[in-house]
Amino acid sequence: MRARDAASIFSWTCVRAAVGATLLVVLALPFVGFRGGEPSSGADASVIPSDTRTSSADGSIAKRQSAEVCKRWAQQSAVINGTLYIYGGRASNEPDQESNTWNNNFLSLDLTESWQISNPSLRSLSRPSGPPAVSLGTLWASYDSLFLYGGQFSDSPVRAPTAFSLWEYDVGESSWTEHRNPRTSAGRNAADSNEPVERSSEGASFSVAGLGRGWYFGGHLDGYTTQGWSQSVERVYLDSMVEYTFPGNTNNALSSDDAAGSDGAWRNITEATGNAGFPERADGILAWIPGFSRQGILVGLAGGTSRRFTQMNVIDVFDVASSAWYKQSTSGPTPRTRVNPCAVVAAAADGSSYQIYMYGGQNLQPAGNQIQYQDMWILTIPSFTWIGPLDLSGQSEPNARAGHTCNVWDAQMVVVGGYVGEELGCDSPGVYSFDLSSLEWTQGFKATSTPDDNPFSRQSSQTDAQGPNAVDGSYGYEVPQRVRSVVGGGPTGGATVTKPVVTATAGPLATGRPQIYTVDGDGNGTADSTGPGTKGRKVAIAVGVVAGVLFLAAIYLAICAVIYRRRLKLYQQHMEAERDARSRGGPDANGAFSYSTTTAERRNKEDTDGPKNNTARFSDQDLLGNMEPTFVGIMLHPKRSLRVVNK
Repeated sequence: MRARDAASIFSWTCVRAAVGATLLVVLALPFVGFRGGEPSSGADASVIPSDTRTSSADGSIAKRQSAEVCKRWAQQSAVINGTLYIYGGRASNEPDQESNTWNNNFLSLDLTESWQISNPSLRSLSRPSGPPAVSLGTLWASYDSLFLYGGQFSDSPVRAPTAFSLWEYDVGESSWTEHRNPRTSAGRNAADSNEPVERSSEGASFSVAGLGRGWYFGGHLDGYTTQGWSQSVERVYLDSMVEYTFPGNTNNALSSDDAAGSDGAWRNITEATGNAGFPERADGILAWIPGFSRQGILVGLAGGTSRRFTQMNVIDVFDVASSAWYKQSTSGPTPRTRVNPCAVVAAAADGSSYQIYMYGGQNLQPAGNQIQYQDMWILTIPSFTWIGPLDLSGQSEPNARAGHTCNVWDAQMVVVGGYVGEELGCDSPGVYSFDLSSLEWTQGFKATSTPDDNPFSRQSSQTDAQGPNAVDGSYGYEVPQRVRSVVGGGPTGGATVTKPVVTATAGPLATGRPQIYTVDGDGNGTADSTGPGTKGRKVAIAVGVVAGVLFLAAIYLAICAVIYRRRLKLYQQHMEAERDARSRGGPDANGAFSYSTTTAERRNKEDTDGPKNNTARFSDQDLLGNMEPTFVGIMLHPKRSLRVVNK
């Protein structure tokens, strides 16, 4: 079965045929390390009532759960207006617990207040009765809602997946809404419309509230994600990307120009146009960078399958506006291949560079002997240079981990949970903070932005940025010296390396540019009016200007040609008249020579009547000193030549 064909739909007829034809061994799940080698079971998620449309999250419908656990990993998380929301995943209450780890716990962490990592301000929200207990899915975030997509159900005891529904949490109303039976829409580089959208798991995810969109890149389908999929049918890894347009938002890549309805709009991007495709993969990371194109770019890193990994020295880049994939080579030392890391993005105040911070992950090979990482790497853009691993010696580093989540606020990376292996008893509370500017693990999170004035924690120079042209969470970020030594500039930006070190040959990195801001002494600023991704447009404007100049030059030359012909004719007439006048005795009393309109006519009339008054007068000065006119002279002195012609 081709992964692309299964990206958002699955033919159950084909499943039955496959099951009837042969019994396939299910692939070992990439997260066997999370199970500690033993079967595990999930929490008993409430069955979705057939008549449920909206499920309130107050205490009368759903009970609260404790925020304190021994270990937590493989959860879904997102930030809205300074609050970090954490949903589901897996958790254990005892160091040796190997079952009943799946849950649909719902927590929040306030990022508008400072806290210590020993006592983070985790708050238990009401456990919803509708959304299922899943791990390794995603939470997309708009300005006022969360959207739960994907994830896998418990494998021990086995919980059969339900039919996929998208669940939306309205932050203001504290309520969940089920969007049933989602189907795809037609669009650019997409699969057919009106096909059912299925739940996939272990994909790389990112959402941009300013664009009103979320993406889920790669992942897999199997018997723990998809209703009706037999456990004897092999897992399918995906080489496609699901895009969800939030309700009320428009998307120029869809076939309709109308805003998405109350259920949003889905597009399954299966065609790898541009100059690159991408391999089947799961457990990678996705990051969005503004600029270079009208809607920014997505950068896909890490990931793999149960048998092979994705290279880290050549990066997948997706142009959001054109829905095309490109490859970009990197420079600098290359990180080890891995799955299940996490990543956040920080923006320089002037927008001249963006840093993707990648932390942790694991190597699944050899099977049964997974190795978790605790290294930190930076991919700086637009130079596409890897920097790392960072020297964090002497710091209070968290244990190596994989399957954790990372979110950024006030230029600090907040790490939650992660699988930490068998050696560590408990990882509690399991919340950590890393200062992206000083490159230090700290003992607590320090809130610095003001929610009322800067609800998205953007750089002060970028708070007025329109639409999706700024990165959220970067307030107060200063480019570290370690990065400046590679790309140049200072703490607020000014990078001197403004394009990939390995030259981009096509796509937005070859034709676009980052969104640049002018930063004043107080850190405030304004956006460059040329905007992001304008290099191509600037070239087009330059071509237009050149074409206009050439057009005007052609008109000017044509006018000069007409003047030259008339000037040459007058000169020839003048010279002949001068010769005739001299033969009669020189100029008249006014110092001018007379001539007839035609020599033959003048001679005939002089023979009979003598000179007449049908003459024109020209002086030597007006005729440029009796010099024969040239085309170049006409071009250089058109006004003088016109005076002669019009006299």
